[in-house]
Parts: sequence; C-alpha cells; structure tokens
Amino acid sequence: MASRVIIHIDMNCFYASVEQVFDESLKGKPLAIAGNPKERRGIIITCSYEARAYGVKTTMTVYEAKKLCPKLILLPPNFERYRHASKQFFKLLREYTELVEPVSIDESYIDISDLCTKRHAMEIAEEIQQRIYTELKLPCSLGVAPNKFLAKTASDMKKPMGITILRKRDVPEKLWPLPVITMHGVGKKTANKLATIGVTTIEQLAKIEVHKIRQLLGINGERLKAKANGEDRREVNPDVIYDTKSVGNSTTLPRDETDYEALQHIIKKLSVKVAERLKAKRLAGTTVTIYIRDADWHNQTRSKSVKNALTNEADIFEIAWALFTRHWDESPVRLLGVTVSNVTDQQHMTQQLGLFDYEEQIKDEPIVELMQQLERKFGKDVIKRGMIAPAQGKYQANTSFSKDFLDDFKE
Repeated sequence: MASRVIIHIDMNCFYASVEQVFDESLKGKPLAIAGNPKERRGIIITCSYEARAYGVKTTMTVYEAKKLCPKLILLPPNFERYRHASKQFFKLLREYTELVEPVSIDESYIDISDLCTKRHAMEIAEEIQQRIYTELKLPCSLGVAPNKFLAKTASDMKKPMGITILRKRDVPEKLWPLPVITMHGVGKKTANKLATIGVTTIEQLAKIEVHKIRQLLGINGERLKAKANGEDRREVNPDVIYDTKSVGNSTTLPRDETDYEALQHIIKKLSVKVAERLKAKRLAGTTVTIYIRDADWHNQTRSKSVKNALTNEADIFEIAWALFTRHWDESPVRLLGVTVSNVTDQQHMTQQLGLFDYEEQIKDEPIVELMQQLERKFGKDVIKRGMIAPAQGKYQANTSFSKDFLDDFKE
C-alpha cells in the first residue's frame, strides 16, 4: 500500500470542556458530568483534568468522587450542547479533507496523505489543534502516524493538548516494553487469556507464533499480533456513518436494584427506546442482547437470535426479559442494557414464513405482484412499502447519544 499519513484527533474531557466554554466561571475548577448528579450512586460520565488531579475517574459513583474531591462541581449532561460543539468540530476537519471518519462524538480519524505532498504533517496537525482551540475554545490531542492503530495510540501519549508522531520504526522502542493490556483492542478478558500462554507485554504478542495466537483468539488474535508490530491496513472510511451494526440503550440505576417488578419495568422501558431508535433509523435486527452489571461491577451479556428481524417493542421486550429471568442470579443490579444487532434496512428485510404467519403473508401476494409489474415497467425502487415516518427531531427517541450523533453527517 502507498504510504499514508493519518491523524487521530481526540477531544480532551469533551463534555466538561464544552461546559467550561459555556460557563467560563467553571474553568480551572474540578468539574464532573454525572448521569444523576443528585444521586449518591449516579455515575461520573467524564470529568475535567482539575478533578482528575484528585483521583476522580470516569465510571466512579458520585459518592466516591465527592469523597475524593469535596469541592467537585457536578452537572447533568447537556447533549444538545455537546452535539452542537461536535458538529463544529467535524465541520472544521472537513475543511482539510473529505476523508474524515467519525469514531464518536469527540473523536475522529482523518487521512491527510494528499495534503502532505505540499505541507509537513506536523505543520498541519499543529494548525488543526490551534484552530480547534482558538475557534471552538476546546482542547484536543492528536496522533500522527502511517495507520489508524498507531495514530490512535499516539493521540493517547500526550494529554491534554499534545501532538505525537508515531512511526512504525518507533514501535519496538515505544510500544513493545508496555503491558499488553495498554494496547488498543486488548481488554481485561483478552489480557487474561494472553497471560495463560505467557504473553504479558506487547513485544511478546508481536513475536508470538501465528498458529499459537490463532488457536487462542482466532482471527482477532492475528489482527492483534499485526498491530503489535505496527501494522494496520484499515483505511479511513467516511462512509462508516452509514454502517449501523446494532442499536441499543442502557441505563445506570440510581441505586442497586433487586426488585423483580422494578427490573422488569426498566427492561421494558429500554426495549421501547430501542424500538423507537430502530423505527427512526428504519432498521430491524435478528439478535437481542441484554447487558447486566451488578453492584460489584461484574458484567455479563446474554443473546438470542431469531429468524424474523425484529423492530417491535413487544417482541424485543419478550426476548430481553426471558434472557434476563433465565440468567439473573439475583445479585443487586447497577446497570442494564438492551441491544438489537445484526440489523438491516427495513426495505431489504425478508421474513421466514412459518405455519402461523403464512395466511397473513399470503394476503400481500397481489400487492407484491403489482409492485413487481411497476418495477419492471418503471425501474427498481420506483415504489416502496409504506413506512412509519421518522419522529420529528433526530433525538426524539431518547437515544444512545454517542452513536446517534452520526446522523448529523448523513444530511
């Protein structure tokens, strides 16, 4: 592949930084954004560097954070405010190149290879950082590298307001000595698996025989080994915003919950939200997954796949609740989530006919024949089945915000 220059831009403490821009009296003070700031068990979503100096971290409870930093200022999230700042951020990036791949509301890859034929990559990175800070008043860190993995790794090396260049030749010196769990793509479970074969550093992962890593982790193991050697062939893909793989919703409970009816109500509410999001995006999916986190932060996920793609809240709830009742061990629950995955556009959705739905489906046969005749005469997609129009406003469904912000870029 031709040499590329990719920048990963990561906004620093984005939610907290946006709040400090909105209210300048918050600058220089310990600030945290919490889902339920008035509840002791509300969860810290993000916090300023002033708060981090006291040991406050994301996912702490409000109670834990206030113990570490009694003067901590707590605010609820203002998603519309963050969405507005995010749109300005991505608009600025697109002034440099169309090869912009949003990763989340505050994070993006850009490919500046063409620009680097006339300007040095570091000059471009410095200009982008300064413009974001001057025009949006927001801090960010940038990683400059020949591929996405190294760019992402580099952007984490200097925070806040850092710029790091990481070349493939730097990998043995800068990455190999590090614990394998510090590598992007390696979580706690994967690190534990790697430890069973004596792999605890990135260097050991880089040098392990292919057959051993494949036997342990499959194709993902081979990908991790390649990244440990500084190799990553993924291109910056602006069309990723159209590639929705799942639709989900989760909630952290204000208190550890054990009441059966209360948990049933929460899963029903989550199922309704997921169904609303599916309909707003005109998607349907065949796999329902529940996510349970208990008071001791033990996580478990359970899934079930069905033949007919789902979009209805009652169907989603029925499967989600059955999964929950089958697998919940009655430990106090801190967080619940419901996700529908393996999604497809409703236009392309097909349904498996069963004994009980055949008569219902056969009623549509004359309409199907008419549609086929019209398509043969006037062209494919000249007519479509009726659909529920999207709700007014993109966020009517009270969505999972970090992914739904991508809808802004489909206009």
